[in-house]
Amino acid sequence: MRRGIVPLVIVALIAAAAIAIPPFLPWSHDAIDWNGLRLPPLSEGHLLGTDSIGRDRLARLLIGTRISLAVALAAALVALLIGVAWGAIAGWCGGRVDEAMMRVVDALYALPFMFVVILLMVLFGRSILLVFLGIGAVEWLTMARIIRAQVMALKERPFILAARAAGAPAHRIVIEHMLPNVAGIAIAYLLLTVPQVVMVESFLSFLGLGVQEPLTSLGILVKEGADEMDIAPFGLLLPGTVLVTILVCLTYAGERLRDRFA
Repeated sequence: MRRGIVPLVIVALIAAAAIAIPPFLPWSHDAIDWNGLRLPPLSEGHLLGTDSIGRDRLARLLIGTRISLAVALAAALVALLIGVAWGAIAGWCGGRVDEAMMRVVDALYALPFMFVVILLMVLFGRSILLVFLGIGAVEWLTMARIIRAQVMALKERPFILAARAAGAPAHRIVIEHMLPNVAGIAIAYLLLTVPQVVMVESFLSFLGLGVQEPLTSLGILVKEGADEMDIAPFGLLLPGTVLVTILVCLTYAGERLRDRFA
């Protein structure tokens, strides 16, 4: 498990830097320095230089990292709440209720979830709140299946049977006995959901359907860097490196935690 903590520490350091450093920078992420276009690093306070319209690359990288992690965490929590509630109810009730609820999950699995998110963006506008809800609303399906399987297995355990024999209400059994026992596996899949959400958000922002200016995200920075790769390759390498580091670290940590509770 110790090897799984190191990647989380790396992500925590990246998040801490994205939160703590921007207020101390001489330039904000959306300020344009017309005199600093294409300046080399360390010029006029631009440690990493400026982009094509004079905005500080370091400030935009930190703010973009912050926004991407915030979107990922919020959407993953939405997926956690929906998935745990749906899976727990289906697993506990069983029978026709379980059959109907899981057929809904199967039907949603058949839909191209990226198309659903893009459709929400087009219909209801491009707000960051909708990005949270839209991505979270299509990422809960795996969580629901996992929690359902865990609850169905726990229903036959002696301590659950004893609680039912003692007359404990169903909601109390689920909340006090079942959810604490599935918390570990739920957290593991939450960690695995976060990098998936980061990729979805980055892809939407790359297409121009995610976070909108003056805010930025890693997906937007990757797109801008790709457009200028021939003249400023570090504009792509910097956000790309941060994005890959976050994805690899969270995926590795989630897999280690999943293996522990599986």
